[in-house]
Amino acid sequence: MVYKLPDLPYDYSALEPYIEEQTMRLHHDMHHQTYVNNLNAALKDHPGLSELPVEELVGQLDKIPENIRKAVRNSGGGHANHSLFWKLLSPHFDTNPEGNLREAIDSEFGSFEKFKQQFTEAAMKVFSSGWAWLVKDNAGQLKIMTTADQDSPLSVGLTPVLGIDVWEHAYYLKYQNLRPKYVEAFWHIVNWEEAGKRFDSELVGVGSET
Repeated sequence: MVYKLPDLPYDYSALEPYIEEQTMRLHHDMHHQTYVNNLNAALKDHPGLSELPVEELVGQLDKIPENIRKAVRNSGGGHANHSLFWKLLSPHFDTNPEGNLREAIDSEFGSFEKFKQQFTEAAMKVFSSGWAWLVKDNAGQLKIMTTADQDSPLSVGLTPVLGIDVWEHAYYLKYQNLRPKYVEAFWHIVNWEEAGKRFDSELVGVGSET
């Protein structure tokens, strides 16, 4: 078994004007494909590992042989993070969280607007390349965190509910060095239905919380 690049759940141009077609093609077809290729190459001599769902693979990095652990962390994380990211974006613009997720956001952060402000601040503070996340812990509590490079919250036992890719390849063609404009645009294309399903689902974080 080898890992494969998932199809986008919408057309490349479906997120315009917030993310344009050229960025989506490069980001999905080139960058994500490279993570998949490199992950398969790292695991070519470990067929048992490639049978695992990628989320489980990056959630148990301590069990990965040391000589390939860094490659699995980087490329496996890149594959897992991007596979989720595409689902968390939607061409149905300007929706809002509802149900249990909205109640949890209001309870934890005071209001949806306060959550957006804190999440935006976290995304802006990521140094160089990485991600900002809304995650839930083993008790079902929400919190905001960031990860460097392609590290995944799954590796520390946390379930990603929402995430934004702040690597420059996610936005540079349209927004150049203006990350704030990209983060602002992100709020128009969040798939809150998918985020709500992830919040309501069984916990998938399998690493150790730190």
